[in-house]
Amino acid sequence: MPPDYVVVSAPGTSPAATGAGGTKPNEPLGSIEAHRQRESKWMAALAGVSPAQARKSKKVRKLLVEGVPSSVRYRVWCHLTDCKARALPGVYAALGKRAHVPVFGEIVEDAEGCFPEQAQLHGAKGPLVSLLQAYLTMVPDIQYSPGLSFIAGHLLLLAPEEDAFWIFVSTMDAHLRPYFSTNTIQMEVDAALFSKALESGDGAVGKKLLINLSIPPANLCRSWFSGLFVGTLSVEFLHRVWDVFLFEGVPFLFRVGLALIQCTRHLLLQATSEEAVIQTLRHPPSSCLPSTADGFLALALAMKLKDDEVRKQRVKMEAQVKRQTQLRPSQSHGTGSVQTSKISLPALPQN
Repeated sequence: MPPDYVVVSAPGTSPAATGAGGTKPNEPLGSIEAHRQRESKWMAALAGVSPAQARKSKKVRKLLVEGVPSSVRYRVWCHLTDCKARALPGVYAALGKRAHVPVFGEIVEDAEGCFPEQAQLHGAKGPLVSLLQAYLTMVPDIQYSPGLSFIAGHLLLLAPEEDAFWIFVSTMDAHLRPYFSTNTIQMEVDAALFSKALESGDGAVGKKLLINLSIPPANLCRSWFSGLFVGTLSVEFLHRVWDVFLFEGVPFLFRVGLALIQCTRHLLLQATSEEAVIQTLRHPPSSCLPSTADGFLALALAMKLKDDEVRKQRVKMEAQVKRQTQLRPSQSHGTGSVQTSKISLPALPQN
């Protein structure tokens, strides 16, 4: 497993540090009551807004920004990804019976390397290996990287195994699958757009990183985007980022990246090498970040970025890059050519 990938724990916190409702021991009664009210609002929203409409609901977005109690976060993520609509009875179990994928051994190693303190995820028969083994046999054109282990493992810490699988499938299909294609078109597009957003928002840092140090834009954001900031942010911060990402999509990843650059701006301007920059961005010192996850979320949401314009430019630039790729004779039969997505579902017994 690459040495850059490590799991970050919030200072002084752990999953066991909060109760079933997401409240901490000895938390003031007023905070507990506010938590319960927020929980009630979420239960009402989940009952009143269908999963298919959840990502279009202003009410849901408002609740996401206000906060998601840990007691309902798994249900909220299920709702936002509409994973129940995708779940096919019996498919996950059937996928688990297929022959091991070629990267099976690598996944086993990464299960322990990515989550060294989460023994329940380890082992060749552990849930993390089982989930990715099933997914990679179902979608054989996906190229494995440790980012997949980070995302799947984080889901498994929150949701039952089969539900985590379908949340994972939904998230990959809706947002992330192109990042793991045999071609790099989507990452190239998003890296280019991210570099433009950086140069527009902070010309001094953009010049230092992209021109003076000649850092390829993809090197800045590849591990962030393909791993959804697992290994960069603490669990508490990560949960808040994922809450909003599952609603807003990839443009919100741009916001989080820009927020991290702003937080570490002084270190980046002092850096003398690409290695120093990448180390700072992948593992930002906690002293550089806001003291709370909500503070960091507010900072990300305040970044100057036109999300709708990013979405339009992604479509436009992707089509442009694809056309250029198709016109290259040397790549017409290689990995640079545009790939078609593949799905391989098992045949299930008829009732």
